[in-house]
Amino acid sequence: MDSFIGIRFKKETAKRFQEFSRTHFESHTEALETMLDFFFYNEISPKEKLGPTGRTIEASLKKRINAVIAIMRDMEKTQTKPTVAMIESLFQTNEPSKKPLILEKKTVEEKPKVRFQEKQNHTNEL
Repeated sequence: MDSFIGIRFKKETAKRFQEFSRTHFESHTEALETMLDFFFYNEISPKEKLGPTGRTIEASLKKRINAVIAIMRDMEKTQTKPTVAMIESLFQTNEPSKKPLILEKKTVEEKPKVRFQEKQNHTNEL
């Protein structure tokens, strides 16, 4: 059986460690060994900063994405839409409306059709 040794910690630190080890590990010894192994194998110091956190990376990505969206909207307004409008106008085939010439006169007038006519009596009157 392994022997134990007492280490003195401040009360607040000991309580924080106990809560942490109870939630993640089976024993306090296992928790401390895992933490020490983590720092040893990754060759980092607990006092070092590991770089940007997930929140700061997310915030910077959101800023960059918003900038890209703004650039794309500007391109759409200034380049894409006007270009599409010009290309569409080139491919539209509207026949020009035929206007009558000034010299040409319309001489044929349509007479309304008569539906009923009076019957004429032709009697021999001589």
